[in-house]
Amino acid sequence: MRPEVQTFVAHGPLPDWDADEEEIDRRVRQLEAISAPVTPDEAQALAACFGPDDCYGVAWSLVHLIETSPGPVPPLTPPDTDAGEWHQTLWNRWGQHALTDGDLTR
Repeated sequence: MRPEVQTFVAHGPLPDWDADEEEIDRRVRQLEAISAPVTPDEAQALAACFGPDDCYGVAWSLVHLIETSPGPVPPLTPPDTDAGEWHQTLWNRWGQHALTDGDLTR
């Protein structure tokens, strides 16, 4: 995993809307330091970095970066009923393709 991805992941989830501007700017700079495409392993690690809200749109930038990973998409478990909005967003965008026909009939 590249150092810039490790740095972003090491700082944990994105902050919420209540974070100070410096913190949000720091995370944006960290995210912008990661060049696309990301590897499947990097995509999986980055997928764990969503916070409780969209962090003033930063979460969408993270989604788009994750989506640059060349196939196959890392395994993503179906979201629990209490899963955050971003886990659900990722599942809707690239997790559902892994469903089998049997899963669709449940």
